Amino acid sequence: MRTRSSSPAPLLADKHLYLVTPVRPDFAAFLEAAMRGGVDVVQVRERSLADGALLEALAEARAVTAANGVPFGVNDRPDLAVLAEADFVHVGQDDIPVEAARAFEIPVGLSTHAPEEIDAARSDYIAVGPVYATPTKEGRPAVGLELVRYAAAKAKVPWFAIGGVGVSNIADVVSAGATRVAVVRAIVDAHDPERAASELRAALVT
Repeated sequence: MRTRSSSPAPLLADKHLYLVTPVRPDFAAFLEAAMRGGVDVVQVRERSLADGALLEALAEARAVTAANGVPFGVNDRPDLAVLAEADFVHVGQDDIPVEAARAFEIPVGLSTHAPEEIDAARSDYIAVGPVYATPTKEGRPAVGLELVRYAAAKAKVPWFAIGGVGVSNIADVVSAGATRVAVVRAIVDAHDPERAASELRAALVT
């Protein structure tokens, strides 16, 4: 089994463009294109597959990301993250608690949606959002740029602005203090994932 870092902070502190993606038929080719464009963290978030099929897809993603030296994470499932030899697992406020996820001896990222959640986070990195309303988090109100500014001033661990971030608004997110963003649709739904990733990466302060 590949040896994982005891914390993803050394991995993610110098990363800037984080892709959250479902599994898709062209998975390996899609990931390769996104990474060529500048994606330097990949998380698989997929709730529609049975565990066996999901584990196969995670193994495919692990192979592609490892070949490119890109940190790889799994959403919600620390058990599958360990089996897939992922670098980290990402959980939400209503998912398995961070300390419980640590029992799997894997680094943990956490979604945050309010100042008090940022302050209380004991994870290895955090996602801050959704900055803008997004169908990937249906029913979750947008937090706006004010929470981005709060994270820029107060976050104690590496953090990524997430939620509706795309080429049309990334400049505003960067102006609010973000140097790292996580995206879904901006790359997943793009006709040219490599170009989409390249445009987003160019807009980031690195």
